Amino acid sequence: MNDQSAWLAPHYSMFQVSRRLLLTGHSHQAWPDVALEGQVEAFHDAARDVDDKWGRALAKADEVRAGFRRFLGDPAAELALGANTHELVLRFLSALDLRTRPRLVTSDGEFHTLRRQLGRLAEEGVELVRVPAEPAGTLAERLTAAVDDRTAAVLVSAVLFETARIVPGLGALAGACRRRGTELLIDAYHALGVVPFSTAEVEPAWVVGGGYKYLQLGEGNCFLRIPAHAALLRPVITGWFSEFAELAAERHDGEVRYPTGEARFAGSTYDPASHYRAARVFGFFSEHGLTPEFLRQVSLRQVGLLARLFDALDAPEDLITRDRRGSLGDFGGFLALRTPYAGRLRDGLAARGVLADSRGDYLRVGPAPYLSDAQLVSAVDALGAEIAEIRPGTDVTPGHLSSTSR
Repeated sequence: MNDQSAWLAPHYSMFQVSRRLLLTGHSHQAWPDVALEGQVEAFHDAARDVDDKWGRALAKADEVRAGFRRFLGDPAAELALGANTHELVLRFLSALDLRTRPRLVTSDGEFHTLRRQLGRLAEEGVELVRVPAEPAGTLAERLTAAVDDRTAAVLVSAVLFETARIVPGLGALAGACRRRGTELLIDAYHALGVVPFSTAEVEPAWVVGGGYKYLQLGEGNCFLRIPAHAALLRPVITGWFSEFAELAAERHDGEVRYPTGEARFAGSTYDPASHYRAARVFGFFSEHGLTPEFLRQVSLRQVGLLARLFDALDAPEDLITRDRRGSLGDFGGFLALRTPYAGRLRDGLAARGVLADSRGDYLRVGPAPYLSDAQLVSAVDALGAEIAEIRPGTDVTPGHLSSTSR
């Protein structure tokens, strides 16, 4: 596969991707220009229809669901939507029977949404088991071993947010959880749009994710995939949109009633502009052939180039290094560089016009389809210069590679 930025970058003119070194593809990708058209359309619909805008807004929400289904490989998926994964995880947790099953199992490599909320629940008496995330290759197996008859749910990522390691064996974990009567929640945020993901392999699982990162949808576009057996559950945290279709019906005191399907886990009033924007972006992806398979090919090529450029710097491993175990196919959509100077390097790169980020001891460098090979080379050259400044006298040469090695 060749550099595809020449035909993609012009569609991102508002973000000026050709003139900026945006190595934040794992965190916040640029939006294509059509996203603005969606924002404007949302305003026009509201101005014209006022409170009657919701019919068109809900139609946009259905377009967003259809877009997510393509990236889940699940055309019939029941998807509850939310502004962020936290509110969706709360609805999921509120449906668990924590009185009779007061135990949650997770890893110590989960994103802050789970890390913080589960930690707070543990302070209130919920038994929380955190299994070491590394080595990722055996994480699913070790999570399975930690499940017992008191475990309400297992919560784990498909791709670890700090290291980019793909977690294999989730299908076997889903089967083991089903046999135990334990729910499985998979955070697929760092998979969708960069690592092909299929719910067919984890059919009994709940899947949470969103489009803020690789799917270029911006804020306010997250989902919770509802498995079939969810029809038996009654989430305590429940929004009035769960009875949106029955607002005109006679209401009865007593037990709160729930619909079936995605509406069972619905929220409440939201800003529909996010869905207008997302619907336009999903349409752009379809029009330009940005399928899960194509985007994976682009990612592997770009991350592979970054890895070779970094290796060519020949930096001291006690200063900065990367995980070279396995192949690039074992990783998601960014290069995780382990260094005690992660924050300093991030700031130094920003001063040189290269935007990346850091998480703990990891400097995360994330490409995106609209970036050129030349831009990636320039970014790693800047990294080499920053490394040399950390330890004066370190001989770090620019990481240029010949065209044949790309």
